Amino acid sequence: MIMSRIEARSPEDTETTGDLVGLLLDGLPAEAVLTDSDVTAAYANDMASFCPAGTPAVVVLPRTVEQVQHVMRTATALRVPVVPQGARTGLSGAANASDGCVVLSLTKMDRILEINPVDRIAVVEPGVINAALSRAVGEHGLYYPPDPSSWEMCTIGGNIGTASGGLCCVKYGVTAEYVLGLDVVLADGRLMSTGRRTAKGVAGYDLTRLFVGSEGSLGIVVRAVLGLRPKPPEQLVLAAEFSSAAAACDAVCRVMEGGHVPSLLELMDRTTVKAVNDLAQMGLPESTEALLLAAFDTTAPAADLAAVGALCEAAGATQVVPADDVAESELLLQARRLSLTALEAVKGVTMIDDVCVPRSRLAEMLEGVDRIAEKYRLTIGVVAHAGDGNTHPTVCFDAADPDESRRARESFDEIMALGLELGGTITGEHGVGVLKKEWLAREIGPVGLEMQRAVKQAFDPLGILNPGKLF
Repeated sequence: MIMSRIEARSPEDTETTGDLVGLLLDGLPAEAVLTDSDVTAAYANDMASFCPAGTPAVVVLPRTVEQVQHVMRTATALRVPVVPQGARTGLSGAANASDGCVVLSLTKMDRILEINPVDRIAVVEPGVINAALSRAVGEHGLYYPPDPSSWEMCTIGGNIGTASGGLCCVKYGVTAEYVLGLDVVLADGRLMSTGRRTAKGVAGYDLTRLFVGSEGSLGIVVRAVLGLRPKPPEQLVLAAEFSSAAAACDAVCRVMEGGHVPSLLELMDRTTVKAVNDLAQMGLPESTEALLLAAFDTTAPAADLAAVGALCEAAGATQVVPADDVAESELLLQARRLSLTALEAVKGVTMIDDVCVPRSRLAEMLEGVDRIAEKYRLTIGVVAHAGDGNTHPTVCFDAADPDESRRARESFDEIMALGLELGGTITGEHGVGVLKKEWLAREIGPVGLEMQRAVKQAFDPLGILNPGKLF
């Protein structure tokens, strides 16, 4: 419906492309406008599988807010679609190009503009790397909690666009909880500010939250005010091995029901444990059906680990290994950090699902994934942010085998259906993008979809901002 309001540009439409490039160069330096097809092709897609991508007409890399405004005014004048991008580490196709579009890469807008220890905020441009921000605020005794697994590469703008999560969400929450205010360039080039710098603020609709997770479909984030916390003590980690995934999930429920607040509570199923062993020879017992990792960054982490260890044993843990120091904790976390790399090595290609279910249904989710893997004759490993019920069933397949690729896609859809059946959501932190468009409609229903489209219409009446994503 939205795509019908714009006239998609064919890659062969050289006259239009020439006009577009010429107008862009009126407000951008030559080095910020890329037209070589071999170069622009590298910006066509993110890291998601099974997501179609088009051929961009041009890639622009602005460095200032004014340059972003110029891009959007030009795109509006010519009715050309614009696809905003960060580091393209996303897993839903949200950053994939459409034919004839302007790819608006914000990676050059990478300045940390302010770190304020009194107000506990940082003001940043969208191209700032997550890890760079974390290290910078750490020098002031502060902490920016959201930590996606790609934090050494992903950008704050991308994190905001997809409402990213991470390993520490069980205690500290997700990106949306740290975005206090935004400067946003709208589709027609106007600049709008939302939110605040203050600890409190309830003036009007919460437009800041509306932009978080909107995947660049409502406006271009060019500046963000982010909330910070005092830097916590270094965390200590515990590893607990279980003879069944159900027992590990029971331990998760016991930990949360007991009022404990771990800084990390992660689960790896037997398929993932085996893949990590095969890749890195970490010596994890082959009999392990599930590995649970818990961490605390409190003032007395050893006592917290002891309490959680007792709960794991009560749930049936076959072995509980608490770390004595930070170095040992890092060793225990290596298996979790290697999970996705190890699963990718199984067949060469993976589809990473992102279904979040209530913690109380976590065991049913893992058991259901096992049945789906058997049904489709596939290797599917599960790693999970168990503390918040966010599972990442990872389908391993041979992309060169058409039948196996078909089965991989069908199993992926069946996993999402299972998540909804268990009272969950199709995405906890990766977003909808292209990959899950039809599933968004199923989750929110026709009335919800109508309202979301109305919001899109209000902000982007011509439908030029990241068309074809979300719905």
